[in-house]
Amino acid sequence: MVLGSALLLLCLACLARASDVLELTDSDFATRVAEHDIILVEFFAPWCGHCKRLAPEYEAAATILKDNDPPVSLAKVDCIEGGKESCGKYGVSGYPTLKIFRNGEMSADYKGPREKDGIVKYMQKQVGPSAKEMTAVEDMKKFIDNFDVSVVGFFAQEDDLHKAFMKTADKLRESFRFAYSTAAEVLDEYDYRSAIVVFQPPRLHSKLDDPKIRYPGKEDAPSFEEWLKKNFAGLVGHMTKDNEALYSVFMPLVVVYYDVDYVKNPSGTNYWRNRVLKVAKEFKGKKISFAIAQKSDYSRELQEFGLAESNEDVVVGIRGRGGAKYRMEEKFSVGTFKTFVETFLDDGLVSYVKSEPVPESNDGPVKVVVGKTFDEIVKDKTKDVLIEFYAPWCGHCKSLEPKYNELGEKLKSDPNIVIAKMDATANDSPSSYGVQGFPTLYWAPMGNKENPKKYEGGREVSDFISFLKKEATHPPVIEGGEKKKKKKKKEDL
Repeated sequence: MVLGSALLLLCLACLARASDVLELTDSDFATRVAEHDIILVEFFAPWCGHCKRLAPEYEAAATILKDNDPPVSLAKVDCIEGGKESCGKYGVSGYPTLKIFRNGEMSADYKGPREKDGIVKYMQKQVGPSAKEMTAVEDMKKFIDNFDVSVVGFFAQEDDLHKAFMKTADKLRESFRFAYSTAAEVLDEYDYRSAIVVFQPPRLHSKLDDPKIRYPGKEDAPSFEEWLKKNFAGLVGHMTKDNEALYSVFMPLVVVYYDVDYVKNPSGTNYWRNRVLKVAKEFKGKKISFAIAQKSDYSRELQEFGLAESNEDVVVGIRGRGGAKYRMEEKFSVGTFKTFVETFLDDGLVSYVKSEPVPESNDGPVKVVVGKTFDEIVKDKTKDVLIEFYAPWCGHCKSLEPKYNELGEKLKSDPNIVIAKMDATANDSPSSYGVQGFPTLYWAPMGNKENPKKYEGGREVSDFISFLKKEATHPPVIEGGEKKKKKKKKEDL
């Protein structure tokens, strides 16, 4: 009996133990977050399955990180009950969303793993100074003489530029290497007193490009952050799998793919890069950016450009706005490359579209769309179009197929509505028709082809028809009408 009571008390004590994850609400969010130099906040919904799976990992990470040196706190906010305003303020649109706060201000989105060890390692990297202080010339030279770009601040005093530098370093510490100095000998050596300078790594030094770029803008963090993201790469950056997210701001971006290897073959790598630099220098100041990349790391992207089967040592593609892609057909040389870029800037290139062959016959109730006919069918301004993006191997797509075909049969006489489908694994579509999973359906009405509406309704024929009755520009013409439920005959008593 005594043993049973002891066990009961022990269990109750375990249940009563406070969670190591702080619970925040709208009433105390700002004050409690401001109490921490750094804190990771999870914005969640109680019904969210991903949140439920994250919960034990998040709790375990919080227990470990509270004893870290220095400690790191983890918190959570219920976006449905007590934290609606906070979730709205920070633009939370999906669950769970995790954000890092420093000294009360949102610093960066959390982009790390969602399991215990990964959370711990990611957040441990977030503590400590985001910018290394250099007090000796030798230390600064070692920092700059690195494989990656160095972002360095030189400050004779803690002015507004210094504040902007430190705030940006806190926010972008995962993407860039930051260092600064206030030491007189360092400032004298580099001849800067109040400046931020981006130093290119020695492997990328060339007579065709300045190895250092000084920030010329306003003394505020947003201006410096925007400038840094657009200028860190110099005239021709080296895009890798580790830094490719940084290149998303460069649009249009010319990428030259070849055997880029600065470890085993730096001279051969720069042989081709110098030729790219020679052309890029002629377009300096124009709204176009340049990068080199290792062919073997970007086989999937080369497939998207239709260049995967090319036997050329050097191939070129341009990422345009709106997801458009352009590829160079000619063999690479300084002359052909320059002409290719000039033609692009003069709007003389036709974008490359990945496409299956155009069907010889397309008279079925569900129209087959391929990359080459997307504009013709889906963007036809005289038609409302419901289009399904599918994958041949997708089980849900196969389940939907007979219902979608039935819908097509019912609408085949309607002169204003097109029911269509496209194999999204074999054909390109505009970026406004984003596909993250299969099947994905979009509604493209007559008057708004560039801003289609994602279909989120049910997948029964009756659900589609109800949607069409509500959204169609003209009343739908439904062949055979809708099936009505038969009324049971009353039996005589």
